[in-house]
Amino acid sequence: MSDRDKLVETITQRVLHALVVTPPGTATAASGTAAARCEDCVGTCAARCSGKVQSVIGAGAGRIAFAAAENQGASDLGGASVPHELAGFIDHTLLKPAATAAQIDTLCDEARQYRFAAVCVNPVWVKRASTRLRGSGVTVASVIGFPLGASLPEIKVLETRRALRDGAREIDMVINVGALKSGDLALVERDIAGVSDACREVGAANKVIIEAALLSDEEKVIASRIAKRARAHYVKTSTGFGPGGATVFDVALMREAVGPKLGVKAAGGIKGSDDAEAMIAAGATRIGASAGVAMVTGGQSNEQY
Repeated sequence: MSDRDKLVETITQRVLHALVVTPPGTATAASGTAAARCEDCVGTCAARCSGKVQSVIGAGAGRIAFAAAENQGASDLGGASVPHELAGFIDHTLLKPAATAAQIDTLCDEARQYRFAAVCVNPVWVKRASTRLRGSGVTVASVIGFPLGASLPEIKVLETRRALRDGAREIDMVINVGALKSGDLALVERDIAGVSDACREVGAANKVIIEAALLSDEEKVIASRIAKRARAHYVKTSTGFGPGGATVFDVALMREAVGPKLGVKAAGGIKGSDDAEAMIAAGATRIGASAGVAMVTGGQSNEQY
């Protein structure tokens, strides 16, 4: 059996174990089997089976993202249904290019009302979000070089410093994928290090998006190790706007590459609690997904942030 096959087998066993966890207080004849999963939740575990989602948190998740829904309030499983202790792990995210000022305000108001951990917005909205959330305890996150990563390193640093000056305290930057694939690793490291240094000056966190769907396995490992060397705080699988999202294998590969201390964020294509559990079992410490909407409204989400 090859090393890759052994890794996949290990991951599979961990995922199967994670997926059969029965929520505390949930009675079921099939307890301890795959049938014990919340089959009727249709992605609304955050509201209906908070115990199970808490088990995901207990396994090591730092955040669970929750994107704004256009029909928010149309269901009785709105933000108020999310337990307070779970809400603190949610990134309330809106990165659509057509997002309006009114939608950003709603995003912030919901984050304040339900005590979400953070809102994640495009740079143009950081100051508005920071002003609206002042004194709330909700962190503002922003994206840099998003979603292509093809900006010059100096521009990414300028963009980062402006976002930080406007009030962001978490930065999700996209690497220069073309430079990585061209073998210009020095440029990739300089690209990441500039943003990391700017973040560390003000106590902010840098999360490095490697856009794994565009990379070979070897390139994923190289990118992750460069991010660690460049003093990033996290490596992240995807933008959610690329050709593919997070996979269990990619998360495990990235975790192996960066070791136990650096954060690993799985993002893109995560549509429910089962997906989240699989990523956590593989080594993710944060989850980014537009499926947070489905978790609290009972709908199916195919939106990308």
